Amino acid sequence: MEHVTRLQPILLCLLFMTSCLVGCISDSQEEGEITLIVHFEETNGTIIESYVDGNLDSTTGVTIRFDFSNSASRHQLVAFGVDISNDETDLVIHPDEGSIINVEFTEHGIHDLVAYAEDERGYRVHLPIVIRMNLRMDWTDTDTYNPSPLIIDPIPLNEGTSAASIFIDSTVENPNLIENIGGGRDVEITWRLVDQQEDACQNRNEVVSEGETVRWQTIHFNTFEIHELRVDYNEGQDLIDVHQTVIIQYPKLESVPNP
Repeated sequence: MEHVTRLQPILLCLLFMTSCLVGCISDSQEEGEITLIVHFEETNGTIIESYVDGNLDSTTGVTIRFDFSNSASRHQLVAFGVDISNDETDLVIHPDEGSIINVEFTEHGIHDLVAYAEDERGYRVHLPIVIRMNLRMDWTDTDTYNPSPLIIDPIPLNEGTSAASIFIDSTVENPNLIENIGGGRDVEITWRLVDQQEDACQNRNEVVSEGETVRWQTIHFNTFEIHELRVDYNEGQDLIDVHQTVIIQYPKLESVPNP
């Protein structure tokens, strides 16, 4: 009994020390706390390149809006930012100036972003966000005997994740020589998808009658090198029109939206 009595003060002291340590850890966590909440409705999109007569006419990028307005901190926040993996400059805004950051994407690929909030002490909280950007190429080459090759470069400039596939939808039209009358002839063509070694990975032959249109749809999975989509004019005398859509598609690795 006497032994137990002697232990009681020691146990009480240990209990007191333990409770103090718990309080210190809790206080430390609260001092550095930033509640980072970022709203974004989309995490994927498609960049569109338009080509006219074989030349790039326009590029339409995709803008994604990041809203930091519900973020909070025990200390004054001094910056909201988005760090883009392939860009040397962060997009930063001071909370007094607003809470919205718009990021425009003009390059296809899987983009690794980091959204963050920073308080007056330089303390930051980060949120990784993955964005997927496909590329669609809309191509027209009209009134021609020698269609230009369409260059397909599926390699992402950010050297990130490779594309999953290349989808091709190509049509060739042989318009009437004289509108509503005709007078033209058949045209023989060959589609060829050619790699950097000048090997035809895929090809197809067709005859396009006057006033008719032929179509070739295919998918290709070699996304590790540049290809050319060629329309060879083999035989005929009529001018043809070529309309093509090529889509470089990436695996669905993007983050879940937080609207």
